[in-house]
Amino acid sequence: MTEFHAEMRDRAATAVTSLKQAEANGDDYLVEVRQAELENLARLADDHGLRIPELAGYTAA
Repeated sequence: MTEFHAEMRDRAATAVTSLKQAEANGDDYLVEVRQAELENLARLADDHGLRIPELAGYTAA
């Protein structure tokens, strides 16, 4: 795993955790921000041919 791949996995895991916390707290704005971040990370991972399980299901429309 490259450093880039590891960083992408870390960012994805952090964003997923933050998304879950925002959902639990009823913070609709932060939920939207985190979902957009995850979609962007998924697009970036796809552009670089990276498979990151945490990003499954987050694709930009």
